[in-house]
Amino acid sequence: METGFFLKGAAIGLSIAAPVGPIGVLCIRRSLADGVWKGFVAGLGAATADAAYGCVAGFGLTSISDFLVRHQTGLGLAGGAFLGYLGVRTFSSEPARDAPEAGSHPLAIYGSTLLLTLANPATILSFAAVFAAIGLGISADYAGAGRLVLGVFAGSALWWLILSGGVGLLRSRVSPAWLRGVNRASGCVLLGFGIYALARLLR
Repeated sequence: METGFFLKGAAIGLSIAAPVGPIGVLCIRRSLADGVWKGFVAGLGAATADAAYGCVAGFGLTSISDFLVRHQTGLGLAGGAFLGYLGVRTFSSEPARDAPEAGSHPLAIYGSTLLLTLANPATILSFAAVFAAIGLGISADYAGAGRLVLGVFAGSALWWLILSGGVGLLRSRVSPAWLRGVNRASGCVLLGFGIYALARLLR
């Protein structure tokens, strides 16, 4: 049973992290620009946020959940604006420079993706729905919930390791001109995500 909860959590974390969104774009660009390690650190920020939201859903922390859902518009606006900023800065940056969104220090890289992922509190609804579907609700077995959340972190982190490692293998084969193109494309994608998030909320 213990292993079952952990494996279920790992599958959930992997499946929630895998769809390519703004964090995926940031991780890919970071891996190309600065190497596998920093790309993985960027992904760990997202994995930590996933585990935090998994905690809120799995342990039935309703006061935190209610607060996040009540303020999801404000948090979404902040996240959308930050994505737009990252898009513009990424588009205009040169390959030789450190990625402007987080600087070069691993803690700054980790913190930027952690905060950006936390700015999407709707994620908690996904975790709550999945946890309820497998029999962990508000009055869950806390030991099982703990193993599930640990699995969520492990599964999400595994995805970011696979993504950053795979992209990092290509790093030595790309030219500055190709990296410049990646910056332009990444910037446009991030700006598009930001505009979409803001437009959806403002509607």
